[in-house]
Amino acid sequence: MINLNLKNKIINGDSLKELKKIPNETFDLIFADPPYNLQLRNKLIRPDRSKVSAVNDKWDQFESFKTYDNFTTNWLTECKRILKKNGSIWVIGSYHNIFRVGSIIQDLGFWILNDVIWNKNNPMPNFRGTRFTNAHETLIWASKDKNSKYTFNYQSLKCLNDDLQIRSTWNLPICNGNERLKEKGKKVHSTQKPESLLHRILLASSNKNDLVLDPFLGSGTTAVVAKKLGRIFYGIEKEKSYFDAANKRLKNTKIIKDEYLDTIKNNRSKPRIPFGSLVELGVIKPGTEIYDQKKKVNAKIMADGSIKYQKSEGSIHKVAAKILGAESCNGWTYWHYQSGNSLKPIDELRQRLRPSI
Repeated sequence: MINLNLKNKIINGDSLKELKKIPNETFDLIFADPPYNLQLRNKLIRPDRSKVSAVNDKWDQFESFKTYDNFTTNWLTECKRILKKNGSIWVIGSYHNIFRVGSIIQDLGFWILNDVIWNKNNPMPNFRGTRFTNAHETLIWASKDKNSKYTFNYQSLKCLNDDLQIRSTWNLPICNGNERLKEKGKKVHSTQKPESLLHRILLASSNKNDLVLDPFLGSGTTAVVAKKLGRIFYGIEKEKSYFDAANKRLKNTKIIKDEYLDTIKNNRSKPRIPFGSLVELGVIKPGTEIYDQKKKVNAKIMADGSIKYQKSEGSIHKVAAKILGAESCNGWTYWHYQSGNSLKPIDELRQRLRPSI
């Protein structure tokens, strides 16, 4: 049961204080963009002598590394407490803080699943010419613990990437243009994240109607994308100006129609159906011949769900692997059955059966 006080709501308050008020195991997913504790010692000047608008806000400044580590430990401890047992968390940072954050994440018992490099297509140049251009930020994705059955919409991400697996390096632009919030020509927030980044994160690791938390909401990107994608959001932001901007932004956000929000289920999340079940339920009968795709190989189905080809017998997978001389083979896609004038993979029979199981 969802606490109505946490449903599609953002609040103006101190993150740690507000996190302590939330019941245990509330959220399915947490995205955190905490202060980076940037150690910027000098003003940044462009070649034309104009000043670079860098991150020098008070909320990003800490007395020492120890102070920052204590702050990080405190908010991450609360996040672990309020994360569901099968939930996961994303934390983004730069070289200034992400290694310290990662160490604390492991110390607290989270289980790191991936570190993802957000490679910025259009990074700010290095005007001093004294080091490499900082062109990326690092995200750590972790489950609550090593036994968590976390959400990962693998098939949906493959579709997002033209049927190729998405790697842990993401090439996405920084937030600019019409998406960048501005007030009187100035940036509302110095580190506003692009919606494309949160779209990928929420699509990858949450489902429709999941409860998503952002404890450092900033300009509201997480809540905006969550609203669009049919997730239930809750955000906390300490700075009043950012909170007001996020509120205004949320009011202007349109929800994607519910019928377009479904994600493709992973095979491992679907009910497991052994080939023998198709025989038991009469979907395919003993004695039926099945073939390879070119109909050069044929085997017969036995009453126990095994198949027989020449002197080989066993499961659809074992016999197919032996024919190919391979260690393993997916029999569901290797074997085909006759349907009218065409051959169809036996996997189609399994898919037809799934809705009834």
